[in-house]
Amino acid sequence: MAQFQVNQKKFTAGRIVDTPAAAEIQIGDDEIVVKIDRFAYTSNNVTYAVAGDMIGYWKFFPAVADQSEGMGVIPVWGFADVVRSNVADVPVGDRLFGYFPPATHLVMRPTAVAAHRLVDGSTHRSALPAGYNLYRRVAAEPGYDQAMDNSRMLLWPLHMTSFCLWDALQDKSWYGAERVIILSASSKTSLGLAYALHADPEAPKVVGVTSARNADMVIATGLYEETVTYDQLDQLDATTDTVIVDMSGNAEVLKSLYTSLGDHMKYCINVGITHWGNAGGKDEMLSQRSEFFFAPSHMQRRMKEWGSAGFQEKTGDFLKNSAATTSKWLSYQIIDGLDGLAAIHEDVCHGKIAADVGLIVQM
Repeated sequence: MAQFQVNQKKFTAGRIVDTPAAAEIQIGDDEIVVKIDRFAYTSNNVTYAVAGDMIGYWKFFPAVADQSEGMGVIPVWGFADVVRSNVADVPVGDRLFGYFPPATHLVMRPTAVAAHRLVDGSTHRSALPAGYNLYRRVAAEPGYDQAMDNSRMLLWPLHMTSFCLWDALQDKSWYGAERVIILSASSKTSLGLAYALHADPEAPKVVGVTSARNADMVIATGLYEETVTYDQLDQLDATTDTVIVDMSGNAEVLKSLYTSLGDHMKYCINVGITHWGNAGGKDEMLSQRSEFFFAPSHMQRRMKEWGSAGFQEKTGDFLKNSAATTSKWLSYQIIDGLDGLAAIHEDVCHGKIAADVGLIVQM
């Protein structure tokens, strides 16, 4: 059995380490062992690595085996099947969707077990963001179709963030802006947000900023009213009140936009770090009119306000429609196990995967 690890300080460097076989893993009376079946791998996972210390992503799945000091495990979204169980309410054969390590197996401690979900109550995860500890028991879901697994694990976490961003922008009345500029417009989270804004008649104009390599693809989606490349920023009207949604983390690009827009830059929401190589500190103006957006916190707030059923209804409709729109341009590439992941990991880190491709690691 095995686990894919990266160097926390240089996360483009990875390795595969051997772990005990499933039958040899020691588990307690309240624990289970799951075999990870498949998971998605996107630039969102790179953001987990960049923010590993800040938000605690390295703490979810500690690196195992010898010489693991300084090594980390980047979390992924995927599916796993229960292969051993000491929990009567979670039988062998149960199928879970949620947060996993890129590994063959995981030991979990199910708590708050209900018909359609459970929580991993492992001690080391108790202080971490609760949304990441929740798992769906998909076999109990009405109409569950395993053929939709790829779409779900790739798009659900990304488009859930898209929904939360759209909802947060609405809640703030677009910060008084007449235009939303989305940086790293080809990312799947950006495209999910662009879909939400495009479908909302009350939303401001949406402009996508992307690389020259991805410009044609971004334009072809039809979700942005205007698309410019990073070397065309001077073509943007600097007199329009603007809110920026930044998926790139590119300090150079942000400073250029802030400088040209001046008082017309109403607010900046920082989400992702696809351009992690160009990330940097903010000056005072950037800090005063920007915030880091953490989708799980927004989700928890809305679940309290709308109730669990209300939240599921609103997000369910959105995710269904956004996935249908995405299916028009997205294709899937199957990666063969951890060896395949190790071979492609550095390309993902450096943004070399085509924007219209979704990577699925099949174990």
